[in-house]
Amino acid sequence: MNDHVATFKKASTHLKKADPRLKTVIESIGPCSLKPYRYRFALLLRSIVSQQISTSAARTIYKRLQALSGKGQPTAEKIIRLSHEELRSVGLSNQKATYVHHLAEMVLENNVRLHKMHLMSDAEVTEELIQVKGIGNWTAQMFLMFGLCRPDIFPHDDLGIQNGIQMIYDLKARPDKQTCIEIAERWQPYRTVASWYCWRCLEMETPDGPW
Repeated sequence: MNDHVATFKKASTHLKKADPRLKTVIESIGPCSLKPYRYRFALLLRSIVSQQISTSAARTIYKRLQALSGKGQPTAEKIIRLSHEELRSVGLSNQKATYVHHLAEMVLENNVRLHKMHLMSDAEVTEELIQVKGIGNWTAQMFLMFGLCRPDIFPHDDLGIQNGIQMIYDLKARPDKQTCIEIAERWQPYRTVASWYCWRCLEMETPDGPW
């Protein structure tokens, strides 16, 4: 059994004991299917593309960018060869085209060591990633969760997480940051898995997830 599969199995058992509300969700949705995403550059690229636009628009733009960069997954080497105008041609804003180039530069200059991040702490990964223009704490958290499967990440500022908690706890209004943090205390050390269930809970209503 892969390490993350074993960890998520333990997480499910812990969360069902720690939180009766979440237990119902876990039993309804089934096992957590998160697994490390091997194309780390592509994951970050997609996160930049997705910022502040709808999921469907982000998917369309990313597919165009992927096609423009050539066969296979986008890499820093492929992206750096594209001009600013070419990046704009797929639907990226002027600002995002700049961010995408900066990400490629930082990776190629070894300032962002994607190949070593599985060996680094959560804090070290975050510190390297937020050097990139257009990458903040939320994007770093998504990378830790979806790219590296770190078990105890909690993106309390994420709207989907807040909406998921509201639904699971049957709250009258969307909870604020502090309420989310307090609820998530019982989920430690598996807040990543609990967050995943918050998103999946919403997907029962709509097919769009955080990515």
